[in-house]
Amino acid sequence: MFGTSLVIGAVAASPSAAQAADSYNCVARPRAVVELGSSDQGIITALKVDRGDVVEEGMVVAQLDSELQALNADLARLRAESDVEIRSAEARIVFRAAEMQRARTLFDREVVSTTALEEAEIEGHLADLALETSRLQQQIAEVEFAQARVLHDRRSVQSPVAGVVVELMAAAGEYYYEQRHLMRIAQIDPLHVETYLPVSEYGEIKVGSLALVTMDEPIGGTYTATVTVVDRVFDPESRTFGVRLELPNSDFALPAGMICTVRFLYEDTAEIDEAEIDSEIDMDLETGQ
Repeated sequence: MFGTSLVIGAVAASPSAAQAADSYNCVARPRAVVELGSSDQGIITALKVDRGDVVEEGMVVAQLDSELQALNADLARLRAESDVEIRSAEARIVFRAAEMQRARTLFDREVVSTTALEEAEIEGHLADLALETSRLQQQIAEVEFAQARVLHDRRSVQSPVAGVVVELMAAAGEYYYEQRHLMRIAQIDPLHVETYLPVSEYGEIKVGSLALVTMDEPIGGTYTATVTVVDRVFDPESRTFGVRLELPNSDFALPAGMICTVRFLYEDTAEIDEAEIDSEIDMDLETGQ
């Protein structure tokens, strides 16, 4: 069947609900348009995408200079991986423990004074504290290493969404700062189909309602979409309210910004099968809706 995308399952309909005969003008817009930037600043060393490219969520699309951050990360890694201070503190504990034992033996023999024994015990306690400090310092070094890695990774700018690059707003070699944007990315799966209905229809269309969306030429085709938003505030001048539908577009075959018409099929939640949707789409194609 020509240009058909089906949504099957729990959709808006009741067995006795009448189909809405009217069609309404609509626009298929991106789900989101992201003006991508970075919390860091520096020289742009590479833009890895171009206008019109498809990007995946998490894909690295731009790179800022990162030599200094890489060196800082290496330095932090060496500190985090080193256990020299801990091993040194452990050795001092063994030494101080032996000294304290000798001091106690000599004290028992009345060879050394109470002061000497107390000094040996204090040195032993200080050695214990030095080991705790060394372990704490290593934990701090591990956190600093993690922080340094984050700062380094932030120099690689990732796309927060899957979509299409609409516009490049910078070039390699330029200096980037927080007030600038690197590029604009449109998320077009799913598309948001926006339409306005007369207030007389309020209460008839609900979240979950199913509708047929017919794209204008040259795209053409009729597709199924599901209502996701029904505005609760009317426009008093036009006596209308807004409705948003989601239209799956996983293969990015449908461009955003298309003018379309939408016809709502059902009112209350019930089950509908694929054959029934096919019949509705066939009828639309035959009547030219």
